[in-house]
Amino acid sequence: MYVWIWRHLPGNAWVKSLISLALVLGVVYMLFQYVFPWAEPLLPFNDVTVDDSLPTTATEWR
Repeated sequence: MYVWIWRHLPGNAWVKSLISLALVLGVVYMLFQYVFPWAEPLLPFNDVTVDDSLPTTATEWR
């Protein structure tokens, strides 16, 4: 797939490299601006379980 993209980009190797970098940066921007904020509420990172019955200091363990 990457070879197909590389062959279809115009220009020499330097131009293709710059276009490829721009494409990668565009994909990363789209992920951070639209995909990750949309998916963040669906992920369980904020589902923290804390048990209040456990001792919180070293002196309570004795």
